[in-house]
Amino acid sequence: MQVTRRKFFKICAGGMAGTSVAALGLMPTAALAAPREYKLLRAKETRQSCTYCAVGCGMLMYSIGDGAMNSRGKLTHVEGDPDHPVSRGALCPKGAGVLDFVNSPNRIQYPEYRAPGSYKWERISWHDAIHKIAKLLKDDRDANWESANEEGTPVNRWLTTGFLTASAASNETALISQKWARAFGLLVLDNQAST
Repeated sequence: MQVTRRKFFKICAGGMAGTSVAALGLMPTAALAAPREYKLLRAKETRQSCTYCAVGCGMLMYSIGDGAMNSRGKLTHVEGDPDHPVSRGALCPKGAGVLDFVNSPNRIQYPEYRAPGSYKWERISWHDAIHKIAKLLKDDRDANWESANEEGTPVNRWLTTGFLTASAASNETALISQKWARAFGLLVLDNQAST
């Protein structure tokens, strides 16, 4: 590099100005910057299948809470599972928006019952809801059970109720659902193991 007399004076003047500013105390102090703490550091990671459609994309859900009996965790972050063979880390807008759905103050978290002819929903306990559903199923099964067909051949079936299960369930869950429904005598059944 060729330094002319004019460039030499410019370099010296710039250096002298910089050292003068530093000597006068106008230089900034040492920055006390620190990286932010990683927001998922203390979160519990849970793998889940998205429940919106039949694709069954994989999700990683991060929640904060110690998991104690009377404490309630809070879902803080949701992302696609990169190790999932179906979605390979991708989520559609509905799957990515599950965080807002779960944390919504308008989300119904308890069973509600509306009596026939009533316009008002009333909150009931899970115990009451399960027993009410079981009673209705038992009453319908007892009223519509077919032990034999017209020729007298034993059929042991219940045709007035159907069973619809999750489309994103694993093969094992689909098989258990199939066996459970068939044990009741149900013929109308839909899931991956319906054939």
